[in-house]
Amino acid sequence: MKSLLILVGFVLVLATGTSAAGPPDADVRFATFNASLNRSTDGLLTVHLSDPNVDDQFRNQAKNIAEVVQRVRPDVLLVNEFDPLDNDAAAPGPEDLFRDNFLEVSQNGAQAIEYPYAFIAPSNTGVPSGKDLDNSGSVGGPNDAYGFGIFPGQFGMVVYSRYPIDYDAVRTFQQFKWKDMPGNLIPTPFYSPDEVDVLRLSSKSHWDVPIEIGGKTVHFLVSHPTPPVFDGPEDRNGRRNHDEIRFWADYVSPGKSGYIYDDRGENGGLKPGELFVIAGDQNSDPLDGDSIPGSIQQLTEHPLVNAKLTPASAGAVEATTLQGGANTTHRSDPQFDTADFADGAPGNLRADYVLPRKTLQVVDAGVFWPLQSDPLSRLTGVFNGSLWGQVGGFPTSDHRSVWIDVTVPSVK
Repeated sequence: MKSLLILVGFVLVLATGTSAAGPPDADVRFATFNASLNRSTDGLLTVHLSDPNVDDQFRNQAKNIAEVVQRVRPDVLLVNEFDPLDNDAAAPGPEDLFRDNFLEVSQNGAQAIEYPYAFIAPSNTGVPSGKDLDNSGSVGGPNDAYGFGIFPGQFGMVVYSRYPIDYDAVRTFQQFKWKDMPGNLIPTPFYSPDEVDVLRLSSKSHWDVPIEIGGKTVHFLVSHPTPPVFDGPEDRNGRRNHDEIRFWADYVSPGKSGYIYDDRGENGGLKPGELFVIAGDQNSDPLDGDSIPGSIQQLTEHPLVNAKLTPASAGAVEATTLQGGANTTHRSDPQFDTADFADGAPGNLRADYVLPRKTLQVVDAGVFWPLQSDPLSRLTGVFNGSLWGQVGGFPTSDHRSVWIDVTVPSVK
């Protein structure tokens, strides 16, 4: 195994092995999965992933998540809500431990999967801002961090790939300031001028991870905008969610991306014609929930985005019927839901997206949400606090894995 460590600012990258990608004529599967692999204290995820032989909710959840990945078998995968570890770079991080101890080990007969390449970097979550961002009268705690979190990196993310990652060309936008987006929706006077000066746009981060596929580069544009709730009439989280989504809409539009700068100080977005796939838990349903109307449409209706084939599942339709509640009043088609939220409010929503450029033909797509009659429904389940309360009430997550198969022009 070959290890590669690249330090860009405070960005930590770990990659091992050689390319294990599919044959040159294969379509490429991109996926996102908010796997709820977050823990209550710093380093606890690393502890849990270090010993897969312990029989508890934490390890069983990780095994179930690994099995979902093995069943879906994406070539390029974003995992949201994955806690990174700020420690000695020589020690295996959670991204390595999850790969080595779970993904590369068959779970319940599913074929093990190898990802020779991985990328992980810091998140704004839990990083103290030094300001009273929630106007509580005191400074400190998760609500006053640049992104909600108990400790730095909580609810972070990681990218796995079977194709090579161009590490030298990776761009991160963790420190991009919200005020530097023209026409931003920052709620003032809720935020004072000195707070506006330090606010960061990304609640976690935005990453441009270039994937090398058959001689072409596909920019995997990943993020996890804040949920548009847990605030007041100022709608600070809804406004931030809108602008976090807008960031990628501007980034892929050469005429609108001039204001953007990355963590190395380089300006601009993608060049005309560059290939991309936007992925992540966007926390925004087209018609339901609490996001600002039109938020996700900034991507789904973008002139450069291919949104003709929407990932769907029969399990989501069944869940809407069985769970009722807020689901009965929803306007969005339930087959497109990707998250099993509380039945009273907001109900199940489409929150997770994988959106390619129009020049990438989508040949298939789906959401891993089996019918309850399917034996694999044990991996998604329904909320059960007594069985899975330590990991959020589900055998994996309240989100479902979403995937698309695209034909990269040089590959097929």
